[in-house]
Amino acid sequence: MTIARNLIRLLAGATIMAVPVFAQTGDAAKGKTVFARCALCHDVQPGPKKMGPNLAGLLSRTSGTQPGFAYSPAMQKAKIRWDAKSLDSFLTKPSGLVPGNRMAFAGVPQAADRANLIAYLTSATK
Repeated sequence: MTIARNLIRLLAGATIMAVPVFAQTGDAAKGKTVFARCALCHDVQPGPKKMGPNLAGLLSRTSGTQPGFAYSPAMQKAKIRWDAKSLDSFLTKPSGLVPGNRMAFAGVPQAADRANLIAYLTSATK
Protein backbone atom coordinates (compact mmCIF):
# COMPACT_ATOMS: atom_id res chain seq x y z
CA MET A 1 0.00 0.00 0.00
CA THR A 2 2.85 2.40 0.82
CA ILE A 3 4.47 1.78 -2.55
CA ALA A 4 1.19 2.55 -4.32
CA ARG A 5 0.72 5.78 -2.35
CA ASN A 6 4.28 6.88 -3.07
CA LEU A 7 3.81 6.13 -6.76
CA ILE A 8 0.60 8.18 -6.84
CA ARG A 9 2.36 11.09 -5.10
CA LEU A 10 5.26 10.86 -7.53
CA LEU A 11 2.94 10.86 -10.55
CA ALA A 12 0.88 13.74 -9.16
CA GLY A 13 4.03 15.79 -8.60
CA ALA A 14 5.30 15.05 -12.08
CA THR A 15 1.96 16.07 -13.57
CA ILE A 16 2.03 19.39 -11.76
CA MET A 17 5.59 20.05 -12.94
CA ALA A 18 4.62 19.17 -16.52
CA VAL A 19 1.83 21.78 -16.75
CA PRO A 20 2.82 24.00 -19.67
CA VAL A 21 3.55 27.65 -19.08
CA PHE A 22 0.62 28.72 -21.24
CA ALA A 23 -1.67 27.35 -18.51
CA GLN A 24 -0.10 29.77 -16.06
CA THR A 25 -1.64 33.16 -15.55
CA GLY A 26 0.64 35.90 -16.77
CA ASP A 27 0.78 39.52 -15.74
CA ALA A 28 0.00 41.76 -18.73
CA ALA A 29 1.68 44.80 -17.13
CA LYS A 30 4.92 42.84 -16.73
CA GLY A 31 4.40 41.44 -20.23
CA LYS A 32 4.38 44.95 -21.66
CA THR A 33 7.90 45.35 -20.28
CA VAL A 34 8.93 42.06 -21.90
CA PHE A 35 7.35 43.25 -25.17
CA ALA A 36 9.87 46.10 -25.23
CA ARG A 37 12.29 43.48 -26.69
CA CYS A 38 9.85 42.96 -29.56
CA ALA A 39 8.69 46.55 -30.14
CA LEU A 40 11.54 47.49 -32.48
CA CYS A 41 10.17 45.05 -35.06
CA HIS A 42 6.50 44.57 -34.07
CA ASP A 43 3.53 46.74 -33.13
CA VAL A 44 0.32 45.69 -31.40
CA GLN A 45 -1.78 48.56 -32.74
CA PRO A 46 -3.32 48.20 -36.22
CA GLY A 47 -1.54 50.12 -38.92
CA PRO A 48 2.13 50.71 -38.18
CA LYS A 49 4.49 48.85 -40.49
CA LYS A 50 7.77 47.76 -39.01
CA MET A 51 10.42 45.18 -39.85
CA GLY A 52 8.20 42.38 -38.50
CA PRO A 53 4.51 41.74 -39.04
CA ASN A 54 1.94 43.80 -37.18
CA LEU A 55 0.54 41.80 -34.26
CA ALA A 56 -2.93 43.40 -34.08
CA GLY A 57 -5.47 40.59 -34.23
CA LEU A 58 -2.73 38.00 -33.68
CA LEU A 59 -4.68 35.47 -31.62
CA SER A 60 -6.52 32.95 -33.80
CA ARG A 61 -4.70 34.17 -36.91
CA THR A 62 -2.72 31.63 -38.91
CA SER A 63 1.02 32.14 -39.26
CA GLY A 64 2.21 33.80 -42.43
CA THR A 65 -1.14 35.42 -43.28
CA GLN A 66 -0.89 39.08 -42.16
CA PRO A 67 -1.74 41.05 -45.33
CA GLY A 68 1.04 43.28 -46.60
CA PHE A 69 3.92 41.43 -44.93
CA ALA A 70 6.46 39.31 -46.85
CA TYR A 71 6.78 36.18 -44.71
CA SER A 72 9.44 33.54 -45.16
CA PRO A 73 8.30 30.42 -47.00
CA ALA A 74 8.87 28.48 -43.76
CA MET A 75 6.42 30.69 -41.83
CA GLN A 76 3.86 30.52 -44.61
CA LYS A 77 4.08 26.72 -44.69
CA ALA A 78 3.95 26.35 -40.89
CA LYS A 79 0.19 27.05 -40.75
CA ILE A 80 0.30 27.66 -36.99
CA ARG A 81 -2.93 28.91 -35.45
CA TRP A 82 -1.73 31.45 -32.88
CA ASP A 83 -3.02 30.86 -29.37
CA ALA A 84 -1.39 30.79 -25.93
CA LYS A 85 0.03 27.29 -26.46
CA SER A 86 1.52 27.93 -29.91
CA LEU A 87 2.86 31.34 -28.84
CA ASP A 88 4.56 29.74 -25.85
CA SER A 89 6.24 27.19 -28.11
CA PHE A 90 7.26 29.79 -30.66
CA LEU A 91 8.49 32.35 -28.15
CA THR A 92 10.62 29.73 -26.39
CA LYS A 93 12.76 29.32 -29.51
CA PRO A 94 11.32 30.62 -32.79
CA SER A 95 13.80 28.74 -34.95
CA GLY A 96 12.96 25.53 -33.10
CA LEU A 97 9.26 25.67 -33.93
CA VAL A 98 9.64 27.13 -37.43
CA PRO A 99 13.09 26.31 -38.82
CA GLY A 100 13.97 28.70 -41.62
CA ASN A 101 11.84 31.61 -40.41
CA ARG A 102 13.46 35.01 -40.86
CA MET A 103 12.96 36.36 -37.34
CA ALA A 104 16.39 37.13 -35.91
CA PHE A 105 15.37 36.56 -32.29
CA ALA A 106 16.67 33.78 -30.07
CA GLY A 107 13.52 33.59 -27.94
CA VAL A 108 12.32 34.24 -24.41
CA PRO A 109 13.92 31.54 -22.24
CA GLN A 110 12.18 32.34 -18.94
CA ALA A 111 8.74 30.70 -18.62
CA ALA A 112 7.40 33.52 -16.42
CA ASP A 113 8.48 36.13 -18.99
CA ARG A 114 6.71 34.18 -21.74
CA ALA A 115 3.53 33.86 -19.65
CA ASN A 116 3.60 37.61 -18.99
CA LEU A 117 4.28 38.41 -22.65
CA ILE A 118 1.42 36.16 -23.78
CA ALA A 119 -0.91 37.86 -21.26
CA TYR A 120 0.10 41.23 -22.69
CA LEU A 121 -0.33 40.10 -26.30
CA THR A 122 -3.73 38.62 -25.45
CA SER A 123 -4.96 41.94 -24.12
CA ALA A 124 -3.11 44.32 -26.46
CA THR A 125 -3.73 42.67 -29.83
CA LYS A 126 -7.53 42.33 -29.71
